[in-house]
Amino acid sequence: MTEKEKQQAGELYNGNDKELVAERINAKKLCAEYNSATYNDFQKKERLLDRLLSLRGENTWIEANFFCDYGYNIILGDNFYSNHNLVIIDCAEVTFGDNVFIGPNCGFYTAGHPLDYKVRNTGLEYAKPIKVGSNVWIGGNVCVMPGVTIGDNVVIGGGSVVTKDIPSGVVAVGNPCRPIKDIPESDYIPPEPEPVPEPAPEITEKKKVRHYYVEEVKK
Repeated sequence: MTEKEKQQAGELYNGNDKELVAERINAKKLCAEYNSATYNDFQKKERLLDRLLSLRGENTWIEANFFCDYGYNIILGDNFYSNHNLVIIDCAEVTFGDNVFIGPNCGFYTAGHPLDYKVRNTGLEYAKPIKVGSNVWIGGNVCVMPGVTIGDNVVIGGGSVVTKDIPSGVVAVGNPCRPIKDIPESDYIPPEPEPVPEPAPEITEKKKVRHYYVEEVKK
């Protein structure tokens, strides 16, 4: 197996492998170009994300600065938004569902290192995937560790360190991050959009009509 194949299989691999180093360099270049692009050059930023990421849905936006290791292990769902300084160490797959909102200075780290320093010092490491569900709000300065799954309809409090899986439908905070309460179903009903009145028919030509009154003369 190649080092990349070992990496994707979750086995110990050498992160200094030439193929992996070249792929990281390519990703770093694209990140640098993304971060230096003019803020409102939306088309350029979208093209760069398409080149960098494995897959992204509709209405996705990442504020600069953004950093990742490979890019091809990142999948974004629809309506994804991240504030500044998002870091994704995507040595394994990192997947986000739909309607995910991420605060500033957040990190998602799939990379891990052996506890035995003799093995660690050889350059060997491993990677475990991270999965984030749909309808998730992650506060600022949150760190998500290797192998973590976050369920649907979850709020992660700012400053949390997520070391274990978080179930769906909860607010979770702390270091290590733990659920503290369930999220109740809301009675909120979004207002129906006001009907848009149909535009009045356009009058292209005004015509003047003269009325003639003819008096009938009886003979």
